[in-house]
Amino acid sequence: MKIVLTGAGGFLGWHTRLRLAALTDHDVIPVSRANWSQLGEFVAAADAVIHLAGVNRATTDEEVEQGNINLGADLARAVSAAGHPLRVVMSGTIQVERDNAYGRGKLGAQNLVAEATVAAGGHFVDVCLPNLFGEHGAPHYNSFVATFVHATILGEAPSINENPVELLHAQDAARSLLYAVESNETSIRPRGAHTGVTEVWDILQEFHRSYVPAGEIPDLSSKFRIDLFNTYRASLFPRNYPIALVPRLDRRGAFVETVRCRGGEGQSSFSTTVPGITRGEHYHLTKIERFAVVQGTARISLRKMFSKEVFDFQVSGDYPVAIDMPVGWAHNITNTGDGVLLTQFWSHELFRPESPDTFPEPVRPELKEAHL
Repeated sequence: MKIVLTGAGGFLGWHTRLRLAALTDHDVIPVSRANWSQLGEFVAAADAVIHLAGVNRATTDEEVEQGNINLGADLARAVSAAGHPLRVVMSGTIQVERDNAYGRGKLGAQNLVAEATVAAGGHFVDVCLPNLFGEHGAPHYNSFVATFVHATILGEAPSINENPVELLHAQDAARSLLYAVESNETSIRPRGAHTGVTEVWDILQEFHRSYVPAGEIPDLSSKFRIDLFNTYRASLFPRNYPIALVPRLDRRGAFVETVRCRGGEGQSSFSTTVPGITRGEHYHLTKIERFAVVQGTARISLRKMFSKEVFDFQVSGDYPVAIDMPVGWAHNITNTGDGVLLTQFWSHELFRPESPDTFPEPVRPELKEAHL
């Protein structure tokens, strides 16, 4: 299936594109501000559209409301002109139930897109989303969680209004959007975790107290805590890595604690790698994974999916450090020494062959293409 993904360069767009790449064979056409003028020709060649493009915040309420309506109107015209029925999925919001600029704008856009889709013989699905959070959200824009994470890392104390809140991780939102593409339903309402604003802040402070000083893994005994920890540590990369590990030396040699975890599952493993060989070349959607070189020298490389910049870390067993892989980042480890490389790996969950959460992707695609 050929799917147009609007808002592909945004927060939810990145997560949806990541999930499409990991779990489907669909041909995805990413649309952002840079190529919005080509929306009509993209939609005309597509089988389905996932519409995520929107305006969360602007200088005035009028810009928010009308900005969302204008984006919906553009898509409605493209759907009407396509010349064939389309399946159209739109990210809606619980804000439509409230009298605010964002809710009014999203509802107006939804009505325009739905009418055009149905009139052309297609199928429209509204995916009504609660408050979202997740990796790579922009502070003061996408989510108060992103704002709290930013403040936590900087040591700031934001103003907090205690309110109950329903939070859905962006990957769970993406799951619902992908389901909607092939669903016969017309409205889908995924459910998030019910918590409080102050509770989110308190958990982030707990994470920060244990993780930043020595890389201690916090309590990961619930899905919400895992999702929140992944969100937090994504904002620490790359400036807070590698994590220095402290050898305890005596006449016998050294003892190095590579992982401390305060709760949840956990699995350790190790590998040996001969000189010149690279391991990894994959990414994860949820897995928390730590690399620690015990013996030898290596280069650990990472690249955020759909970007080009590669981060390299030169590591050695003589100076033990740990690097935790952010989700949605392709990563590998290469033996750069003359002897056998010994690496310890730790994951927050047990390996499950039926659901390994491991998706192939080269860190440097240009090198792979050069050898084809």
